[in-house]
Amino acid sequence: MTEFNLQVEQVEENSERLDRYLAEELPDLSRSRIQQLIEQGNVQLNSQVCTTKKINIKIGDRITLEIPEAQPLELQAEAIPLDILYEDDQLIILNKPAGLVVHPAPGHPDGTLVNALLAHCPHLPGIGGVQRPGIVHRLDKDTTGAIAIAKTDIAYQSLQAQLQAKTARREYLGVVYGAPKTESGVIDLPIGRNPQDRKKMAVISTEKGGRFAVTHWQIQERLGNYTLIHFQLETGRTHQIRVHSAKIGHPIVGDSVYGSGRSVGVNLPGQALHAWRLKVQHPISKNVIEVTASPPQTFTTLLEVLRRRSTIYS
Repeated sequence: MTEFNLQVEQVEENSERLDRYLAEELPDLSRSRIQQLIEQGNVQLNSQVCTTKKINIKIGDRITLEIPEAQPLELQAEAIPLDILYEDDQLIILNKPAGLVVHPAPGHPDGTLVNALLAHCPHLPGIGGVQRPGIVHRLDKDTTGAIAIAKTDIAYQSLQAQLQAKTARREYLGVVYGAPKTESGVIDLPIGRNPQDRKKMAVISTEKGGRFAVTHWQIQERLGNYTLIHFQLETGRTHQIRVHSAKIGHPIVGDSVYGSGRSVGVNLPGQALHAWRLKVQHPISKNVIEVTASPPQTFTTLLEVLRRRSTIYS
């Protein structure tokens, strides 16, 4: 682990943002990398962990920044079946099953989508990074559905740009607890790391490090005390739909992290959230590619069970 210890000797007008100060003092680290280290709890301000990048520092403040050692991962190709929705020489779009982690990480060194892709696309290493080759966006382990992977640097840059410009369209289907009073709505609440549990996300004010996050939703079907909702992401924060849904009092069914944990009588592999439709522009031809991913059997079974119940009790 690498550690930097700094004492603030000069700041503009005796006040400056923490991330900006560190970027100026440590030019070998990008500002985005510094912000990531702050969010991950690797920065201390006056001996206290500080996860707020926008906090103002003062002359005399003591700052400690730690850079954890990189965990090298030997990526191996694994013959894991893939449900391919679209493929050409530039990109591939898959229907990811529940239980499949997108890329290797501590605790999941193999058996991931990346391992499967390396067997299917031998030239993938080097596209967008060693440990996450070709990955431009991700789905949670137990979220199913459409995910796009770049097969070339041109495709990687194009897809990333589309996500940042919000021109890529990502639509989800989710079953939530409860019955919203309105037929549609917009959840505009910033999301950041949960200060009490760094493995979880939470609605956090931007002043405390939360990032702009917007989710559009519309009811597809009312199912008694459950509701099938169509979600559209304007931003793509970690666990965004799950956090936003829970915050407005309608957590995703089967979500053990942000939900109530109540049983619905259907054996679900995880949360009932499915990346249903994905729309992107082809990086070379500029044609629009739109794919629809069929929900898994467990999702359709859940809907059938809830429909029967709502009919019986209506």
